[in-house]
Amino acid sequence: MPELPEVETVKRGLEIILSHDQLIARVEVIRTDLRDKVSPKNLKSLEGQRICGVRRRAKYLLIETEQNLFVSHLGMTGSWRVAPSGDDRKHDHIYLHLNDGQRLAFNDPRRFGMAEVIPRGSEEKYKRFMNLGPEPLAQADFSPEWVFAQTRGREACIKIWLMDQKNVVGVGNIYASEALFRAGVRPTRLAGKLKRLEAERLVPVIRQVLERAIEKGGSTIRDFRQAGGSEGYFQNEFMVYDRAGEPCRTCGTLIRQKVLGGRSSYWCPSCQR
Repeated sequence: MPELPEVETVKRGLEIILSHDQLIARVEVIRTDLRDKVSPKNLKSLEGQRICGVRRRAKYLLIETEQNLFVSHLGMTGSWRVAPSGDDRKHDHIYLHLNDGQRLAFNDPRRFGMAEVIPRGSEEKYKRFMNLGPEPLAQADFSPEWVFAQTRGREACIKIWLMDQKNVVGVGNIYASEALFRAGVRPTRLAGKLKRLEAERLVPVIRQVLERAIEKGGSTIRDFRQAGGSEGYFQNEFMVYDRAGEPCRTCGTLIRQKVLGGRSSYWCPSCQR
């Protein structure tokens, strides 16, 4: 599933594409059976509205217009691309026709994505945002002190705690594994046992890993593509993720793998304690 760096990469790509104050001339809904049923009437409320900007909240993309927010989620295999006339592809579900002749396509083979329009200014009460944790790139909201305090008494392992969107958003399976390795913390450690000094190492490392992944355009494991159609390249820098049985790049010890919370976790038993 695309994680924060992948969604942020798509957001930045859309910002470039939608940088000329365009109008959404027409919304074309091809298929409605995504994760939640798409309402053509709801989406068509965007028609005639001027695009004001593109934002991200957690793993959600928000295209902001004068009156509304178009909220989309990439799910497992979703993507946005510029689709010139004639470039209709299987699994294209939504087309945004812009007044300058461009057309944006939302494509999602597995249909786990979502698309919905909500009134501008209603984000705080929006059901999908109400229980989300802080953004890990926001230093004021996501600090070592905050993480240390929030993990006290928690019996979940630290990797599962990091992946819970109610605690912190966007740190999914890949980046939790990579950040924990770089911080020297074993993913199976109970969150409540995290030491203050470890929290002081972990928080900036999480931020560094996410920022580096954004710089590299995210990670393309299977289906992820940037808004321009390119793959991400952070997978070339993985230290532990998807490297079970291979030697640690730091010490040579074989990388281990275990399923935690239904997701494969990877770590070095020598470098992570």
